Amino acid sequence: MVREIVHDPVFLSQKCTEATAEDIPIAQDLIDTLKANMDRCVGMAANMIGKRKRIIAVAKGPMIIAMLNPEIIGIFEEYEAEEGCLSLEGIRKVKRYRSIRLKWTDVQMKEHIGILDGFQAQIVQHEVDHCNGILV
Repeated sequence: MVREIVHDPVFLSQKCTEATAEDIPIAQDLIDTLKANMDRCVGMAANMIGKRKRIIAVAKGPMIIAMLNPEIIGIFEEYEAEEGCLSLEGIRKVKRYRSIRLKWTDVQMKEHIGILDGFQAQIVQHEVDHCNGILV
C-alpha cells in the first residue's frame, strides 16, 4: 500500500528498532511507496512512511530491493556529496564513502553480506542514516 511521506524532523530523528519477520508488510508498503515516488526518489527508509523499523528500500535500475536491518560493516574511500531527501526540503552536503560492505536480511529472512559501490552505496548510506535517526 502506498503510504504518506513523513516530514516531521522530530519523528525522523528517532532511531529505528530492529525489524522482524512480522514487519515484512512494512517492507512491502515501503516498496509500493517508493514505486509511487520513483520520479523524485531512489531510496526510502521505513520511518519516512511512519514506521520506526530498520527497513529500507532502494531502486536498482527498474528493480526495488527491500533490506531489513541493514548494517554498514565496512567503508572505503571517503568523499563529499550533495543530497536531497523526500522528507526534507533542500540540498545538503554530506560525507559518504564510494564503497561499502553491507550486511542485511531480505524479505525471506535470509541474511546477506555484499559490497556496494558508487551511487548504490550512496543511496544505502542515506537510508541507513535514516534508520539511525540521522537527517541529511
